Amino acid sequence: MVFTSETAEALEAAIALANSALKPDALTTVQAYMDFCQRIGCTAKLMGTRAELEAVRAIRPRLHELLSAERDDAVDLVNGILAEVRAHPRLVRNDALDWHIRAVADDDSMASRILVGTAMATIDLILADEMGRMGVCNAMDCARLFLDSSRNRSRRYCSTACANRADVAAYRARRGPRPLKDGAP
Repeated sequence: MVFTSETAEALEAAIALANSALKPDALTTVQAYMDFCQRIGCTAKLMGTRAELEAVRAIRPRLHELLSAERDDAVDLVNGILAEVRAHPRLVRNDALDWHIRAVADDDSMASRILVGTAMATIDLILADEMGRMGVCNAMDCARLFLDSSRNRSRRYCSTACANRADVAAYRARRGPRPLKDGAP
């Protein structure tokens, strides 16, 4: 599935933010938040305050809920976010991007900007009937989200590390218990 670069970037950023809430929490300091925003290529002006960090941290469960929702449930979540923030979509252009849709005011909070950006990107998934491209890792003890951009929609794990751990566990389960060597406890 080919998404616009804006949609893919918004989804990947939202996934990274939602996953940052999992243990260990990756956003505990303002500096970690600023570094995170730089890593995901945030183009919005950041306040860099503890209040901004806490507001962004607070939306992570909503992002996880939205990005792991079934299509029809996602519609209600998207509509709720857009109504709550009073989004007014319009086309804008700036130096970093060509024409694109912006649905928040320039002075809206970073948390609102993230929620609306994620909602707008999710609209693309809903309209294309591609919510199935959003996945939750199948590895035991992992709840990380991922965007499946594979041609055959076969991705089941958030990372190679989780896939490898699952493969090793399956191999060991097939092999059965190993006999103890002589003299081993």
